[in-house]
Amino acid sequence: MAVRTKAARGLLATAAIALALTTAACTSKAADTGAGSGEAGDLASVNVALVPGGSHPYFQPWAAAGEAAVEEFGLGSTVFNETAEWDQAKQNEVLNSLAAQGVNAFGIFGVSPTDINTTFKMLKDQGFAVGSIASCPAGDVNEADFCLSTDTEVAAYKAAVAAIEAMGGTGNLVHLTGNNVDSNTQRRIAGVEKAVEETGGAVTLLSTVTDIDVDLGTAQKAVADLLAAKGSEINGFVSTAYNPAVASASAVKESGLPIKVVAIDDDAVILDGIADGSVSATVVQNPTGQAFVGSWVLAQLQTKACTVKDPGVIVDSGSFVVTTDNVETYTDEQDAESDSIMDLFENDLLDCK
Repeated sequence: MAVRTKAARGLLATAAIALALTTAACTSKAADTGAGSGEAGDLASVNVALVPGGSHPYFQPWAAAGEAAVEEFGLGSTVFNETAEWDQAKQNEVLNSLAAQGVNAFGIFGVSPTDINTTFKMLKDQGFAVGSIASCPAGDVNEADFCLSTDTEVAAYKAAVAAIEAMGGTGNLVHLTGNNVDSNTQRRIAGVEKAVEETGGAVTLLSTVTDIDVDLGTAQKAVADLLAAKGSEINGFVSTAYNPAVASASAVKESGLPIKVVAIDDDAVILDGIADGSVSATVVQNPTGQAFVGSWVLAQLQTKACTVKDPGVIVDSGSFVVTTDNVETYTDEQDAESDSIMDLFENDLLDCK
């Protein structure tokens, strides 16, 4: 994938990884200690776990991105584990098991935004580097070293603005989203409400439907019920969760109703819909960049080559509106954003020896 190569080039300034590990800013200090020493900077001593709260299509790029980070940066290993089944207690068990197996740095999407800080602190107290990836804890405190996540309020706002534009600036909008207790969902709701408020009453938020991102079947039933009950009243769907996005794109196309659809992420159904005009736009995130850059940052922290200047710092991993104009090239925007995030960490957010 291009983002890996480009991000590594942007950081290391050469395609020769062995040479790059002796020339890049934080990584150069790492290479000076020598492989296998276990001292500050030995990236080969770092074993990173990328652990979402459970199985979900969004996280699938993490596995390949972690493998790419091993190849590009010389990490010891990465492992992708999605077996927590959306249960915080089970996720904690998974994390403890991984630590016992030799993992010493963790990129985590916590199941419970209100409880995950306890888990982060537990791992930090054992001397492990911890990143909150793709979601930040609820509230104002982040016990992880950093959070690298989509600014979900901004992404939802972009999606709602795109939906309102597709509707011609007037009509009834329905918002389809995920787990109501997830802090990301609450931020998405706020983003959509902001866009609607900016219309000065021209657009009505007819309904906000939460808790339908459990699986595709749940989302399909919810969308079918909405179309049966209120299809003639709905002018636009804005989806800010993966499964509802796929479900609404397919259902509206099959129904033939003149409902504008703006989705999230880049499932093939959604991209095909953009190509054939049945989907007006989608807002894609940057899961590959999250895992790739996040793994590099975790390695720098675990080796003590770098520290975070502002512990718990939150970094937006980017969101991008995709339409027919850029459906063939939007990955270039993701690549560029990943490069920028890498530069931001290296030059501004980390203090490296």
